[in-house]
Amino acid sequence: MSYSKAKVEEILNNTISRRSFLKGLAASGVLSALPGGVLEANEDLNTKIPYSGEKSYQTFRNACPRNCYDTCSIKTYVKDGVMQFIEGAQESTYTRGGCCVKGNSYVKRVYSARRLKYPMMQVGGKGSGTWKRISWDQAIDIIAKKLLDMKKEDGTLLGAALTKYSGNFGITHYGIEGMFNSIGYTTRLAGTPCWPAGIDAQNLDMGDMWCNDPEEMKDSKFIILWGVNPAANSVHSMKYIYEAKSKGAKVVVIDPIFTETASKASQYLQIKTGTDGLLALGMAKIIIDAKLHDQKWLDAHSKGYKEYKAYLDKEVKLDDVSKVTGIPLAMIKELALSFAKAKPATVWMGYGMQRHTNGGSMIRAIDALVAVSGNIGKYAGGARYGHLSTWGFNYAALSQAKPEGSVGYTGPEGAKGEFAQVGGEKAAYTDRFLNINKTARELLSAKEPKIRLLWVACKNVFAQDFDRNQLIRAFQQLDLVVVADQFFNETAKWADIVLPVTTQFEEYDVNVSYWHYWLSINEQAIKPLFEIKSDLEIAAMLSKRMNQLSKGSCTFPQSVDSKEMTIKEFNPAIYEQFGIQSWEELKKGPVKAKAVIPYADGKFKTPSGKFEFYSEKALELFGSALPAYLEVRKPYDRFRMTSPHSRWSLHSQFQNLEWMEDFHPEPYVYVNPDDAEEKMVSTDDMVAVFNRQGVLRVRAKVTDNVQKGTLMMYEQYYHNTIYNVNELVDDTSSDMGAFKTGAPGVALHDTFVNFKKL
Repeated sequence: MSYSKAKVEEILNNTISRRSFLKGLAASGVLSALPGGVLEANEDLNTKIPYSGEKSYQTFRNACPRNCYDTCSIKTYVKDGVMQFIEGAQESTYTRGGCCVKGNSYVKRVYSARRLKYPMMQVGGKGSGTWKRISWDQAIDIIAKKLLDMKKEDGTLLGAALTKYSGNFGITHYGIEGMFNSIGYTTRLAGTPCWPAGIDAQNLDMGDMWCNDPEEMKDSKFIILWGVNPAANSVHSMKYIYEAKSKGAKVVVIDPIFTETASKASQYLQIKTGTDGLLALGMAKIIIDAKLHDQKWLDAHSKGYKEYKAYLDKEVKLDDVSKVTGIPLAMIKELALSFAKAKPATVWMGYGMQRHTNGGSMIRAIDALVAVSGNIGKYAGGARYGHLSTWGFNYAALSQAKPEGSVGYTGPEGAKGEFAQVGGEKAAYTDRFLNINKTARELLSAKEPKIRLLWVACKNVFAQDFDRNQLIRAFQQLDLVVVADQFFNETAKWADIVLPVTTQFEEYDVNVSYWHYWLSINEQAIKPLFEIKSDLEIAAMLSKRMNQLSKGSCTFPQSVDSKEMTIKEFNPAIYEQFGIQSWEELKKGPVKAKAVIPYADGKFKTPSGKFEFYSEKALELFGSALPAYLEVRKPYDRFRMTSPHSRWSLHSQFQNLEWMEDFHPEPYVYVNPDDAEEKMVSTDDMVAVFNRQGVLRVRAKVTDNVQKGTLMMYEQYYHNTIYNVNELVDDTSSDMGAFKTGAPGVALHDTFVNFKKL
């Protein structure tokens, strides 16, 4: 299906779609912060949008596949093959009929004039900006021939690398990895920049990363939101926090930044960045000294408590805790004792906290605090981080055999670059794994064979990876870079071939969350626009062409249907977990997994079967068996820079949309008043923020929401600007991550900079 320019303009200016978006802004409490003139004079957001009844529309079930806590269940309204508006699915008690600011822009996202429409090739060399439109057959032929030539010349396809992450979390998008599996042994950028240190920490303590249902928080008596900002990044969780607070629960926010969530809390503690672990240890010491710990539970279900207590007695001095964290001792004592006395109490730990050189150790310390208080395995309690307990799909598109005679990697771990041997078959050959958090240096240093082809999918490398200048050098040395995306982003500018891919409304898929416990089907609501294809279709086209050129060179199916592939993901265990008989029941609405309280039976997945304060595996891997205090990275420049998520975007997605630009038109660096006075900087002044990595030019906003000595800038967005916080971030590793994800995390919040007025 194709659309005339007039039809596209009609869709873009559709009144219902715009009002739906603005209603989402109002429901999220955002409109009050916007400049005037946003609403038309005759628009009343409290009036029901008039339309001729649901029967006038086709309705479809969809789900948001972005890397977000909320993974919203969506109901999509279509007329004459065109999306008109969306709303959150009422059937989900988590989504409860609402979408966030970003979700309410989906109609605009689908029909944005900025979407990639056709395959494109950069004929003037990477970064030249000289592009021409090519056909799908031309694009796939170039890629297929390059892969086969590499295989012939190198004797292997290890020179072909895949970097793919979480721009689309739909289960069938693991077909991208399946495509690479199907051509032979290749190189993969392994690990995750998102949450690896915390995953390791929770696995060391409890044998798994598994959190309580967020909907339980409505019955919590005490909630600590530690380094997490759900008012901006998990808006649907806030209703449970508000409900708990309305019933008398205390809600405490601990964060270096005074966030939107902090403004809604009962109490806010502005902690010095990177000292959270010491605060947790100090709180645990206070609780134990006051004999408010749960000795019965600790005796029955923990290992190493005596050693942990001895460490607290000997090494943790409360005066030092106060001095290092910047929090008055009286306030720490009141917090610890109140937390211990409230039952049930819970801590929600954000992912930003573990993006430090001591990030994993801080998560371990907070896990230990929750365990000491007796809140592990309790309804409305728990040390909340995330879970993958509802992800038991078949991964049918992923599970492709290697072509016969494939040759792979045999070198030792750590050879010729920072390889991480994770996954794969126990055989003579494996895929080669490089650290995704050191992408630039890994691409440059990999040898025998060197990386010659890079496929980028579900990811914007130049927005999310580190050391931009080195990334440019790495991309320029590659023979062929292929980027599959929905928009022409910063990474696409450094590609040779760009392929346009579908949104979730143009294909079938299935989605679950790493936070809540709901399952949603994603139906194809509209036909793909222009010449856009799904990742599965691209894989099938590549397989067909490779086999035409060299029979047996690719095992991926040569014809696929996203609906059929989605159906293949379901199995009896999924049906049992969610209490359904067939995937088709999901067409009536999302369903929730049967209620389970993590570790309620006192059984953990650790080697001892208990909560491990003392972990032999931690001692082996990280040199400390206990959740001991580890100091954060030492400053190498004047100011610490932190770069949290914005409510307007998700990494580099959404901010590129025209509507979002209306509300958040340009980036700022947020500066404490004392630091601004010293540098003679006022709000809206242009400043240079710089360090040994690079320099950014950006407007300043003076605010005491950030601490003295700290600058804050939100993550990158790319349309018509080169602003990118990762221009300043190096690739220094966090303390944990390789144990469970294949590579250590990255300490991106341990970045230091200086600034001056321009």
